[in-house]
Amino acid sequence: MNAFRCIAWISLALFINTVTTAAAEPSDPESAIRRLVRANAEKDLPTLSRMMAHDADIISYGIAGRKYIGWPELEQGMKEEFSNAQKLEIPIKELKVWTKGALAWYAMELDYIRYVTESTGLKRTVLPMRETGVLERRDGRWQLLSWHESFRSAQLSGPLASPSAGSSPYTIENGHAAAGIDLSGEWEILEVEDDKRYKATFDKNGHGPYTQHGGRFTTSAITNRLWQGTWHQPGNDREGGFEVSLSEDGTQAKGIWWYSRVGTQKNIPPREHGGTYHWKKVIP
Repeated sequence: MNAFRCIAWISLALFINTVTTAAAEPSDPESAIRRLVRANAEKDLPTLSRMMAHDADIISYGIAGRKYIGWPELEQGMKEEFSNAQKLEIPIKELKVWTKGALAWYAMELDYIRYVTESTGLKRTVLPMRETGVLERRDGRWQLLSWHESFRSAQLSGPLASPSAGSSPYTIENGHAAAGIDLSGEWEILEVEDDKRYKATFDKNGHGPYTQHGGRFTTSAITNRLWQGTWHQPGNDREGGFEVSLSEDGTQAKGIWWYSRVGTQKNIPPREHGGTYHWKKVIP
């Protein structure tokens, strides 16, 4: 009788666990998306793994264009982020979902808030994000197939149209500006998330110092108003890259910056950890 009673209890426990798991699964795509966001904020990798498709050929894009192919790459990226961030908060600002049969797609705006430990204490960085993605209902469960995220404040408030026919695009090659472009002068630099403000003094080719930890900007390329380069701060032994979009009159720029090295730590994923820039040229 004890053996039969033990089997009965095991069967009952398995039944309850199955019912509980089924009830816990999101029944609609919007609930699934919100569960995924919450799991990300809670660093809940098992839930993320269960709710994301593991197809080997799925391609997704993280912030600043980072590309993930298949689940192993994405899993490794999330493990690194969860390890680097002391705490995450991801409030959803706006979410719109469309459904057709077993497929659903969405557009979402959210704030990705990271807390990292630094020598001065806990640093809070807010990354204003937008994200789109596709889900599929498989075996009764909504799973995220592919997604793309970007900074929602990476564009200037005005349109950045491509140069009209016959106009000369901004170009820099081998560190020297093409005719008609002059970046020289003083620029006000704003790191949007931390509200840090300092000044940079560029020569015509976009190279020069700035007033933050003895920093220096080096421009590598400008093509059709997309300004790219690197920064180095010997004062706190850090360096990284930047990518900003110039306004048509060449007096403002807005975009992103990221770390490539912090002290002896060199394995920082490129274009992954950083923030947003707003630059404004000081007109005499």
